[in-house]
Amino acid sequence: MPLTAEDVDRFEAARPRLEAVAYRLLGSAAEAEDAVQETFLRWQATDVDRIEVPEAWLTKVLTNLCLNQLTSARARRESYVGEWLPEPLLGGDPMLGPADTAEQRESVSYAVLTLLERLSPNERAVYVLREAFDYPHREIAEILDLTEAASQQIFHRAKQHVADGKARTEIDEAAARRIVEEFLAAATSGRTEPLIRLLTADAIAIGDGGGKVPARARAFEGAVAVAKFLWGLFKPAEAKRAIVGGSPEVHASTANGGPAVVAVLDGRVVGIMCLEVTAEGIAAFRNQVNPDKLARATAHWATVDHGKPLFNAF
Repeated sequence: MPLTAEDVDRFEAARPRLEAVAYRLLGSAAEAEDAVQETFLRWQATDVDRIEVPEAWLTKVLTNLCLNQLTSARARRESYVGEWLPEPLLGGDPMLGPADTAEQRESVSYAVLTLLERLSPNERAVYVLREAFDYPHREIAEILDLTEAASQQIFHRAKQHVADGKARTEIDEAAARRIVEEFLAAATSGRTEPLIRLLTADAIAIGDGGGKVPARARAFEGAVAVAKFLWGLFKPAEAKRAIVGGSPEVHASTANGGPAVVAVLDGRVVGIMCLEVTAEGIAAFRNQVNPDKLARATAHWATVDHGKPLFNAF
């Protein structure tokens, strides 16, 4: 039976939530969009009049599609060139989903999305549905074909994996911008000492170029090593301009709810550096420069007022 206009509207009303669930599960906006579209095709092929609770049905179908995707993605990521990092989303992107509670905001932070890669597909699904969308364990059990007790145990285990010992600090957009501006001032000062003062002793820096753009595959570790790397990264050089095709504009912004440095060249986002901030200082720099993971950011960038750049890099 073909879908009615009301059936299509019902799905479209659920789309933002489904995309937010899928993004947290997959760490990729492009893959999230594909999973939601496949969910729509399943909805289209089903007698929707027989579905008692459409939201539960859609969530179950989507989650299982994402679980299958995660299983196959693990094999692909083993052959990925360099470090695999999630696709960052700039502030205001609707795919970031609900941000009413501290748990919801943290669940989509870049640091936590990176940590979620440690989890099994089932652990990730339970964590996301419970922590970010406040599903009761009874409903999670029905979605994943588990017992309620098993869902609770899996959630407890997932929470332990995600809690890596660093107490991340919640900051608003204005504070995020100040942190980025202070960091960039130190990074372009020509000296490493101002940078070291901003970092935690065990700070790390890593990048994802996907084999298409040069990026550090193995993390720099420790404040001194990270400061030297960042000082060199922002030092002008003709070779860097040649790689990216010019001198990108550098903006202070937010991504996944946290401070971010955004590099833009001719309207195209060419890099997003996400800063992980703790009470002790900046603990991590995760730099996404793989162009395949910046297309959505570029599209979003074109729709918002991002102000003047702080400076031009390189």
